[in-house]
Amino acid sequence: MSAQEYDLVVIGAGPVGENVADRAVQGGLRVAIVESELVGGECSYWACMPSKALLRSGAAVRAARAVDGAAQAVTGDVDVAATLARRTRITHDWTDTSQVEWLESAGIDLVRGHARIAGRKRVEVTGPGGEVVDLIAIHAVAVCTGSAALLPATPGLAQIGAWTSREATSAASAPASLAIIGGGVVGCEMATAYASFGTDVTLIARSGLLGGMEPFAGEMVGEALTAQGARVLTGVDVVSASRGPAGRTLTLSDGTSVTADEVLVATGRVPRTADLGLEAVGLAPGDWLDVDDTMLVKDTDWLYAVGDVNHRALLTHQGKYQARAAGDVIAARAQGRPVDTSRWGTHVATADHDHVPQVTFTDPEVASVGLTAERAEAAGINIRVLDYDLSWVAGAATTSDDYRGRARAVVDRDRDVLVGATFVGPDVAEMLHSATIAIVGEVPLARLWHAVPAYPTVSEVWLRWLETYGRP
Repeated sequence: MSAQEYDLVVIGAGPVGENVADRAVQGGLRVAIVESELVGGECSYWACMPSKALLRSGAAVRAARAVDGAAQAVTGDVDVAATLARRTRITHDWTDTSQVEWLESAGIDLVRGHARIAGRKRVEVTGPGGEVVDLIAIHAVAVCTGSAALLPATPGLAQIGAWTSREATSAASAPASLAIIGGGVVGCEMATAYASFGTDVTLIARSGLLGGMEPFAGEMVGEALTAQGARVLTGVDVVSASRGPAGRTLTLSDGTSVTADEVLVATGRVPRTADLGLEAVGLAPGDWLDVDDTMLVKDTDWLYAVGDVNHRALLTHQGKYQARAAGDVIAARAQGRPVDTSRWGTHVATADHDHVPQVTFTDPEVASVGLTAERAEAAGINIRVLDYDLSWVAGAATTSDDYRGRARAVVDRDRDVLVGATFVGPDVAEMLHSATIAIVGEVPLARLWHAVPAYPTVSEVWLRWLETYGRP
């Protein structure tokens, strides 16, 4: 067994691991990154990028059909084969050559294989050919292995060959029918995409759609899915699954059943820590890793966990945000430089707590940041909720002949600052960052009166919110 020394060893070469490694290298450290699959990780090949590619074609067609003049030019439905081919181009046909070239240009050493922690600051990598490399981390090891789809223990579900998000985003063709279990982001996005392909979609959501967001978000997405021809079943659970000549059959808690060519399970995520060797350092395999705001695993002084694996915010952009803080703090600690762990400091991920932005790329899109009204009230904040129908804004009339949308602001009345915002409507993803800046920056509402939205844009909702709240 050969041994190699590095200042930092990163396990997992997805976007999070890449950013930890890059920041540490820029901070003067020598870094190795270990990857057992494709450099670029889940987001590049099986999640964010391919899923948005699958969604975009249908969204573009529907947007054109909602504008007189453009609608007459739309003479057909979504070309499924072309959409899938575009998806494949975006994933580089599931090859990571360009990502590997980036690692090389950034000065990061790549080690291919499966990594296991073999002791304090020691990582053992079994390569594709069975060769074993022992990596010694002088300063730190960063676990950036992400998460995997959760398969519930529903009788028969494991035996029917169900899809997870990976199969849904990498499918070579669209099935004639698809049953989706789970009403979260993945379930709603894939229901939207496959309904646009002409697939007969049934979405089964025990607790409704998009739980944890403002209630109107899930309601509006459900209405839109129904309008697209999907069937949305709420308040029922899948009690068993079987496979027969007619396809895959799900038996529901109300005694009915759903049969489809394919079944997608989208019921949550589990950490990829089961075969990581955590037991060698006194941690439980298969568990999420508990960290402080610098991403240092609790009760250690050398092990970091960044991204999904720490269960703080299971979003690529938030994991990359954590990664920048972690890579910088690892380099600072290694070189004895000052570390800033104050709130909003250089080396902490403060925004993980109450300032997380998220977009669900359904049609309509759902864009939210900060606290919902329910969470804000539970936190003891004295709030005022400002709701506005986005179709009443001038920009909506020029965007679409049938614009449907809604926006909610949650205001902390004691401080006169925004603590939450949710937008539902066409292309609202591009409106989210302004709300994120206002919330993270704790911009007083009195100052926001001077942030003038351009006319006619949908962003004029900011002025409508302020007018509703009242000028000081």
